[in-house]
Amino acid sequence: MSQNCHLFFVFFSRIQKRRFPAILFNWVFNMATTKRQTSRLLSAIAIAGMSFTGVASAATLDDAVEQGVERVEKAQASQQTIDSIDKDIRATERDYRALMKEIEGLNVYISQLDRQLDAQAKDLASIDKSMSQAALVERQITPLMLRMIDAVNQFVAADVPFLKEERMARVSKLNDLMGRSDVTAAEKYRKVMEAYQAEIEYGRTIESYRGELEGETPREVDFLRIGRIALVYQSLDGQELGIWNTNSNSWQPLAPEYKSKVMAGIRIAREQAAPDLIKVPVAAPMMAQQEAN
Repeated sequence: MSQNCHLFFVFFSRIQKRRFPAILFNWVFNMATTKRQTSRLLSAIAIAGMSFTGVASAATLDDAVEQGVERVEKAQASQQTIDSIDKDIRATERDYRALMKEIEGLNVYISQLDRQLDAQAKDLASIDKSMSQAALVERQITPLMLRMIDAVNQFVAADVPFLKEERMARVSKLNDLMGRSDVTAAEKYRKVMEAYQAEIEYGRTIESYRGELEGETPREVDFLRIGRIALVYQSLDGQELGIWNTNSNSWQPLAPEYKSKVMAGIRIAREQAAPDLIKVPVAAPMMAQQEAN
C-alpha cells in the first residue's frame, strides 16, 4: 500500500509538472477511496502516464522536426544570399578588369597625344619665328624677283626668236604683277618661277606652229622649233625653206634637200607621225667655232 501510494504521489507530481488537466486529476482522486479501488486506480494511472509520456515525446519530436526545417530554410536563405553576393562580386571584378584595360588604352592614347602636342608646339615656335622674319624675307625677296624678271627679259631678247610675242608678253605681265599691292609676295614668286619653268621646257621639246615671218615682206609660214638648237620655217606652199642663224641673228635660206626632213619634223611635232630621227642643220657652238678658226 505504501509503495502504491508512493507511485501515486510521484506520478501526481509529474502530472503537476506537465499541467495535467484538473478534471482528470479530480476523477482519479475520487476513485482512490478503497484499497481495491486504489489498486485499480494505480494501474489506470500507470497506463495514463505512459500515454501522456508518448504524447509528450511526439510533441518534442514535432518541435525538433520544425526546428530542423527552420534551420534548413535559414541555411537555404543564407546560401542564396551567398550566391547573390558571389555573383555581384564576379560582375564587379569583370567590370574592374574591363575598366583597367580601358584605362591602359587611354594612357597610351594620352601619351601619343602628348608627343603630338610637343611636336605641334615646336611647329608653332618655328612658325612664330618665321612670321617674325617674314617682313625681312619679303624685303629681301622683292629685289631678287625683280632681278629674275630682268634676266628672263634679257634672255628672251637674246634667244632664238620663236614665240617671241608670247614670251615677251609673259615678261610684261610679271612686271605689272610686281607693282600690285593686292598680290602676296608668295604669289609673285610663284609666277616668276612658272616663267622660268616655261623657258626651261622650251629647251627640251619639239614644236610646230604657224606665225608671221618678219622681213621686208612679212608673210605667214610654218615654224619648226627643235629645242633651242634649231628654228626653221617652211612657206605654206612648201617651196621656201629657211633657218635662224644664231651667229648673225638673222634668217638664211635652207637648201631644198632638207625639204622632206623639215616636213617630217613638222608632222612629228604636230603628232601626225611617230617620233623619228630627222636631219637638220645645227649651228656650231661659239667656243668650238672660235677654236676651229
